[in-house]
Amino acid sequence: MSRQQPKITGPEDWKRSDQYHNSFLHTPDPILDAVLKHSTDSDLPEMAVSAAQGKLLNLLASSIGARKILEVGTLGGYSTIWLARALPADGELITLEYNEKHAKVAQENIDRADLSSKIKIIVGLGHKSMLQMHPDVPFDLIFIDADKSSNVKYFSEAKRLVRKGGVIIVDNVVRLGRVADPEYSDASVEGVRALLRVLKDDADVEATTIATVGDKGYDGFMYAIRK
Repeated sequence: MSRQQPKITGPEDWKRSDQYHNSFLHTPDPILDAVLKHSTDSDLPEMAVSAAQGKLLNLLASSIGARKILEVGTLGGYSTIWLARALPADGELITLEYNEKHAKVAQENIDRADLSSKIKIIVGLGHKSMLQMHPDVPFDLIFIDADKSSNVKYFSEAKRLVRKGGVIIVDNVVRLGRVADPEYSDASVEGVRALLRVLKDDADVEATTIATVGDKGYDGFMYAIRK
């Protein structure tokens, strides 16, 4: 008897899988639900990380004992809150956001989550804000989730700002597999490709890409450690 071939899965299957696993591994969180609703009601793009991705960021920050975190790209503050919740009482998270409306909504969400004492939003061009940073104590973790065309600039400054042994995470680096498709091109895809070319010969970091599927579709993130 021939073995039944598994069906080819698609977005609905990925979404159902996320929901199934989350039902076991996530507890209900009215605050995060309200954060997403407020962002949607405020007409922000629905580009926040998924709940599973948010919890992964939280767990990664916890696993390295992060005390200082930098986020590039705030949007409505959903990932910001996940990350800040991993910080100790005296921890600090700085998040950079170009869009003033997004920053306003994010601050409202951060206030709702009672995390204003740990989180500071800096409004302006992300790369320019990074260039102006000269912290006495480097960051433990940097999460880059902004315009992909600037990935190389963000990553270059992240290397300067993160401690040795610290972590840099770059989101949305698979993009439906289009990054690996030589016949496809757009600004975001080219931004990821440029970063990959730079990292190929970069002796200062070790990095890998993890592809993901879930209720945010088919994408992935890069995980790098500063040597």
